[in-house]
Amino acid sequence: MRVEDTDTERSTKESTDQILDSMAWLGLDVDEGPFFQMDRLEKYQAVAKDMIESGKAYNCYCSREELAAMREQQRSQGLKPRYDGTCRNRVKPSLGVNPVIRFKTPACGEVCVNDRIRGKVFFENSELDDLVILRSDGIPTYNFSVVIDDSDMGITHVVRGDDHLNNTPRQLNIMEALGISYPEYAHVPMILGSDGARLSKRHGAVSVLAYKEAGYLPEAFLSYIIRLGWSHGDQEIFDLSELVQIFDLDHVNEAAASFDTDKLTWVNQQWIKRLSTERLALELKRFLSIDGIESKDLMLLEKLVEIQRDRSQTFIEMVEKSRFVYQEPKQYAVKAAKKHMGHNALPVLESLMAMLGNLDEWTTDSTQFAVEEVAKQLDLKMGKVAQPLRVAITGDSASPGIGQTLSLLGQEKTLIRIKTAVQYVKGLEK
Repeated sequence: MRVEDTDTERSTKESTDQILDSMAWLGLDVDEGPFFQMDRLEKYQAVAKDMIESGKAYNCYCSREELAAMREQQRSQGLKPRYDGTCRNRVKPSLGVNPVIRFKTPACGEVCVNDRIRGKVFFENSELDDLVILRSDGIPTYNFSVVIDDSDMGITHVVRGDDHLNNTPRQLNIMEALGISYPEYAHVPMILGSDGARLSKRHGAVSVLAYKEAGYLPEAFLSYIIRLGWSHGDQEIFDLSELVQIFDLDHVNEAAASFDTDKLTWVNQQWIKRLSTERLALELKRFLSIDGIESKDLMLLEKLVEIQRDRSQTFIEMVEKSRFVYQEPKQYAVKAAKKHMGHNALPVLESLMAMLGNLDEWTTDSTQFAVEEVAKQLDLKMGKVAQPLRVAITGDSASPGIGQTLSLLGQEKTLIRIKTAVQYVKGLEK
């Protein structure tokens, strides 16, 4: 694990922690590190100094104003803005100017990037200017620091977004100048939004950890994200141990893929269905706690998971569907109350309160049977009895099967909520 933190304006402790926490959540452990580039400044500075002494780099004393004027003149001539090599052969330094160090890019020839995904890609050296490798404050630029690090750390494969492809010929030129052997490169396609543009915040793109807080499982996120640009037949669901065995670069697509939140949600539901009840119960407990609901009853949590796992796509949704077990509804859903809690519901609710209050055994089957008995006694269809009851105890017209719902809630809470509903209906008649 290497943290490339030489961009001091963008690299903060918060951004680094976010990367490390994201990796930990996904189960992507590291064997070494993390290593921080800012801890290796002396190494970069020493290499840059050696390159000056060997004639492979030089001090550049051009001021920002001079560089801006240079680019403006090139634009006015219809040329590509680039450094023109003013200081490449400068003999005397400019007094009072703290120089940057630039790499002497070969003036002619071409660079071939032998990419594992895109094949051979050629770049003309004449299109590459003398890039800065060490800033005036002694901090290296990205293209220089990664070359040194890749060599020192024995990096064999560099897999990165194809937006970095144009950086690769610059890095290869530096490696050639230093006598460093090349790693293999694979530039993977960028992830796009639904409109075909590069994924950005305007598409709702957020950090990895935001998906954690949105109720997604790490297994699901990893399983989905790996399929953006890579395939293994028609398989959609992968666990990490399996990916370690089967992933290869040969099946990475060159074409960019679009991020589809609906598909991610579907994958998440598949994982909710397949993971152990014990594991899911702990996740549900965490999300309930975030919502302000503390649940110490592990058996109840496991029972909730078993009932809700086929009905929930995320843990946020599972919490919403399970809230009634822990919290009495503050009010009834308007549409549900209008349809199911009119004056006709009063005899239904009173009969249910009597029947359920007399139960000696409170189970899914016994409560289901009791509700069915009330329907028979009142000569009503099951929905005319179950729905007013469902609204009374959950606040809305959707819940698991009525027997399961009653079993989860318990006899005491159920009777209290039915009594509250009776008072609500009586109040409508006044």
